[in-house]
Amino acid sequence: MRIPDHMRRAIKPFALSAAAALTAMTAAAGPTSDSATGPTSDSATGPTSDSATGPTSDSARPNPSLAGSGECSYPAKQIKGTPWALQRVMLDQLWEDTKGLDPKGRPVRVAVIDTGVDNTNRQLKDAVDTTYGKEVRKPGKKSLSKGKKGDGTDDSVGHGTKVAGIIAARPHSGTGFVGIAPEAKIIPIRQNDEKGSGTTDTMATAINWAVSAKARVINISQDTVKPLQANSKLQQAVENALKADVVVVASAGNDGLDGNVKKTYPAAYDGVLAVGASDRNNERAAFSQSGDFVDVAAPGVEMVSTVPKGGQCVDNGTSFSAPYVAGVAALIRAKHPDWKQNEVVAQIEQTAERAVNHHDRFIGWGVVDPVRALTEDESPIDHVTLDKGAADDVAAPDPAPMTLGETPQERKERLATYAVGAAAVSVAGIAGLAAVLNERRRRRSAEAE
Repeated sequence: MRIPDHMRRAIKPFALSAAAALTAMTAAAGPTSDSATGPTSDSATGPTSDSATGPTSDSARPNPSLAGSGECSYPAKQIKGTPWALQRVMLDQLWEDTKGLDPKGRPVRVAVIDTGVDNTNRQLKDAVDTTYGKEVRKPGKKSLSKGKKGDGTDDSVGHGTKVAGIIAARPHSGTGFVGIAPEAKIIPIRQNDEKGSGTTDTMATAINWAVSAKARVINISQDTVKPLQANSKLQQAVENALKADVVVVASAGNDGLDGNVKKTYPAAYDGVLAVGASDRNNERAAFSQSGDFVDVAAPGVEMVSTVPKGGQCVDNGTSFSAPYVAGVAALIRAKHPDWKQNEVVAQIEQTAERAVNHHDRFIGWGVVDPVRALTEDESPIDHVTLDKGAADDVAAPDPAPMTLGETPQERKERLATYAVGAAAVSVAGIAGLAAVLNERRRRRSAEAE
């Protein structure tokens, strides 16, 4: 992904920004192994640049990149207030039925395929399930650096920790920040780093792992713009996840400033819920990638979330819009465990706030409305039904003919009016003249006598 110069900022060691990660990730990766030990699953991460044209072979393996521009040092101070992205939601109403536990009290499991999730942050300590946490590495010198724990909880970049917090951070004293689904469980899958070591092949392996780990939702806050061959490993992994009834949410990418319409992957694959970024006005954030593949938008500007070692910081990008939606998907899956993945997606799209009564390439079906998605849910749907206006069933009136001057009928009426007026004036004049003549005759007769 290409990050605009004004969004690139120097930061302290151990606080590598996603922008730096994106820069590093533009280098092509060498061949990678498609094998993985243990269960495999489908995963994809972060937005990337769309500059490539034409199909690429699996051997090219374009590197997915992360989509964020924040500057943080770890640990960070706590942010006391409630972030604007949560202020727009009535949380009590949102959590009236569930905060992420299904009717049997089991937490919905959300796989985060990213740079790892640091569970030393107190808001994530109980949110992360390390049982199925994993590092997905490829052989060779350019491989992902080996984490100390190997369970997906190492995160020197901070990107994955932020993503996970938006989904499932627990409430904590001293801050108004909390995850959208604060009782869901995060499966941390470390597949990328600040060097851009992740590839589409390792992303595919991570997705497969997430499926085998029984994730109900997969969040991918990475992307590549290079078209892959049909039935690439990444596409196969995504299709397998969908067939396994997993909701796959992916960020649309941050290359929107150039105005070009591009497809990013895995967001553009059929069945994936592609998420763009919106601002405080429910409009597309300027950096958010546009395209017909964008399904919905969600807050992605000045997003507060957790960082490694503790505290919170602010970041921007579709990377943080996707987990906002993934959190909503987790709540729906908790409340309606029998709903299929495509029904969860359709519910989110149907209840989104839209200014126009159709899909557009900037914010898709609209900006996600978490409360509507969890309350206007009487029965499952499998596609969006556009709203009908109040007069949809009323026949349109016949349009009146428009003329620049008067019509022939109006001219007749005008002339008739003039004629009547003239006649009245003539009668009055004749009557007046007769009266004058009569008076003159009377006076002459009187003088003669």
